[in-house]
Amino acid sequence: MQRDAIRVQLVDDHAVVRAGYRTLLEGVLDIVVVAEAESGEAACRAYNEWRPQVVIMDWSLPGMSGLEATRRILARDVSARVLVFSMHEETAFVEQALQAGARGYITKRSAPDVLVEAVRQVAAGKTYLEQEIAHRLAIHRAQGRSTSLEALSAREFEIFCFLAQGLGVNQIAKRLSLSYKTIANYSTQIKNKLEVNTVAELTRLAIRHGIVKP
Repeated sequence: MQRDAIRVQLVDDHAVVRAGYRTLLEGVLDIVVVAEAESGEAACRAYNEWRPQVVIMDWSLPGMSGLEATRRILARDVSARVLVFSMHEETAFVEQALQAGARGYITKRSAPDVLVEAVRQVAAGKTYLEQEIAHRLAIHRAQGRSTSLEALSAREFEIFCFLAQGLGVNQIAKRLSLSYKTIANYSTQIKNKLEVNTVAELTRLAIRHGIVKP
C-alpha cells in the first residue's frame, strides 16, 4: 500500500459483498478500505469518523437509502465524494444520484477494473459514469426528454420507489423512522407532482420508467 493511497469507505448491506469489494480494491496498491457500513445511518456515522476520500454507496439499503445517505453526507461536508454502485441501471436513478451530489455512478454488473478506475477518477475530483450509462444519459439529455420524476426531491423519489414496490404508509414510516403523518403528506405531494390520483397509477408510472418490474 502506498502512503498516499486513496482511502475508501464501503457501504453495502451484505457482508459477503463488502468482503468481495474490499479484496478487489485492496488488490491494487493505491487504494485502501478504511471503513465499512451496512446501512445509510451507519454510513453517515462512519464518514464522520473516518473522512474517507471516496464513499462507495449502494443504493438499496435497509432503512435510509443510499440516496438519502449521500444527501446527508454532502449536507455535512460539501467536499465529500460519493460513488454510487447500484444494481439500478435506469436513467431516473442516475439523475437522482447526480442531483443529490454523487460524483459517479456505476452498476454492479460492471467489470472489476471499472470500479477501480471509477474510484481513482472520483478521488481525483472528476465525475465518472459507466460508459453505457453515460451514453444513455447523453441521449436522454440531447433529446430534451424530461420526466415528472425529475421534479421529485431525493426523499420524494425514495418514497415514490417504496410506494411503487407496494409498501404501505406505515411500512415506509417504520423503514425511514418517520411519522405516519409525514409519509402520508409526502405521498400526497408525490401524487400531485406526478399528476396521479392512486397508488395503482403511480405504480404503472414506475413500471413505464423501469423503476420497478411488472
